[in-house]
Amino acid sequence: MRSSLCSLLAAVAFTVASSAFAQSTPNPALLVLSKTDRTLAIVDPASLNAVARIPVGNDPHEVVASSDGKTAYVSNYGFGAYHTLAVVDLVAREPLPAIDLGALHGPHGLVFRDGKVWFTAEAARSIGSYDPSTGKIDWVMGIGQNRTHMLYVFPGAQRILTTNVNSGTVTILEKYDLKPAETMPGVPRGGILPPGGDWLLTVIPVGSRDEGFDVLPDGKEAWVANAGDGTISIIDIASKRVTATLAANVPGANRLKFTPDGKLVLVSAGPNAVIFDAATRKEIKRLPIGHGSGGILVQPDGTRAFVACSPDNYVAVIDLKTLSVVGHIDAGGNPDGMAWAVRQ
Repeated sequence: MRSSLCSLLAAVAFTVASSAFAQSTPNPALLVLSKTDRTLAIVDPASLNAVARIPVGNDPHEVVASSDGKTAYVSNYGFGAYHTLAVVDLVAREPLPAIDLGALHGPHGLVFRDGKVWFTAEAARSIGSYDPSTGKIDWVMGIGQNRTHMLYVFPGAQRILTTNVNSGTVTILEKYDLKPAETMPGVPRGGILPPGGDWLLTVIPVGSRDEGFDVLPDGKEAWVANAGDGTISIIDIASKRVTATLAANVPGANRLKFTPDGKLVLVSAGPNAVIFDAATRKEIKRLPIGHGSGGILVQPDGTRAFVACSPDNYVAVIDLKTLSVVGHIDAGGNPDGMAWAVRQ
């Protein structure tokens, strides 16, 4: 009887401890990668303190959280040397078995959309999707451009954008679900769909070494930061063409993000975070943040932005009302990719 009671008490204690441990992960949580430490830091956005650091393998560059906020996926990049996505249980705060992408080397850009992980494979000049429910890569599409780096997947996954750094192009992929009597642009009625299935690829020349980009919340425009010439290319999504090129003076631009209301545009460019008015397309602030900048993440409520200052080993916190730096986060050496995890 005594033994059974002890076992029961131990089980209850374990359950309580497990529950407390699970609740210790903040919700929402700010996720920050450290390329030097090869870790994912889980940061409390209220205190700006890291509550956990989980190993994520070689050369982690980008991170994304599942829609339920319980799992994170990290690209192990290595300029094509690696071919895995690290996986982290954000509730238990522990690594899970990595996803082997096989011949798809150099994974970089990540998006979680419609229950799947979408990724670029830079060395393979491809993009693909991984389905966590089946544990399989269920789709791959060759882009044919050099250094397919970042991507954006529209809701419903019917349209995808990628930047191709060395080619200086953006690729727009559009999915077609055709009935026998219908046609695709460029394919005669009754003709055969192009190689790769029912996807139409449009390649759009932009500026030199385009890398970071984002799509306006209304889905009508994409703004692309060109690191090589310091310009920003604005693409009209419907017509699939560049409608304006801004002399933005953002050489070395790494990332570009809109605020959730679409009013501000933030660009990480060397030692500065450069902030533009999206409507007027004019610079409104050039904010010194450190010796170099990388990933950008905007808080979902639009109150703050986070910019990874890799050479300085911190993440700068920007108040988007005052447009000033209000804090720094120690998330490990050489921070870069960031994401939000909101547990459902």
